[in-house]
Amino acid sequence: MHISRAGDRHVTKAPCSRARFATASLAALTVLVLGGCDSDSDAKSAPRSGPSVIVPGKPGESNRVLSAEEAAQQRAEDDSPNSADVSYARMMIEHHAQALEMTELVPDRAESAQVRKLAERIGAAQGPEITAMKGWLKNHGKAEKSDGHEHGSMPGMATEAQLEKLRAAQGKAFDQLFLTLMITHHDGAVTMATDVKGQGNNIQIEEMADEVAAQQTSEVTRMRDML
Repeated sequence: MHISRAGDRHVTKAPCSRARFATASLAALTVLVLGGCDSDSDAKSAPRSGPSVIVPGKPGESNRVLSAEEAAQQRAEDDSPNSADVSYARMMIEHHAQALEMTELVPDRAESAQVRKLAERIGAAQGPEITAMKGWLKNHGKAEKSDGHEHGSMPGMATEAQLEKLRAAQGKAFDQLFLTLMITHHDGAVTMATDVKGQGNNIQIEEMADEVAAQQTSEVTRMRDML
């Protein structure tokens, strides 16, 4: 009888051990599965590192905050010109044209060799930029001039009275007036370039604006040293 009971105990304990082992295994598996799910969830919800870019919303919409990668991708997908891009190209053509008109007065009126060289550099840079902007407008099916009055508020433009005074000047008086007017003119171009970088959407216009801002900021510093 004793052996039989021992046998019975042996028979009944084995299933319990297997049950406990199976339960423990199932619990461990559940922990692993849940842990994996949590890890995936954390990875998806974790914010991306790196700088953020504030993208202005459309009229009536709030601004959006995108990562630098998302902003670059969005721009690459759609950099179609908006009204700010078109206005910038049209206005800068006229703005540059006045600068060339002023530099054409230099050979016959300037006394300073530095002023003469500066005028040559301005002409060499802004002539091709006018051609590039005209080509950009043509490629996008836009006229060089609009029917509106968008050019009336261009910053830095010399008045007709100021141009008449410049035409009448000679020697040192011409040099001083030319530098004064051109500094104001360049500052206006930099303002326009800065504005379109914040309001435009086209990559090529942004690159043109970057070039204008860098070049004319450098020239303003040089001209101020010449006064």
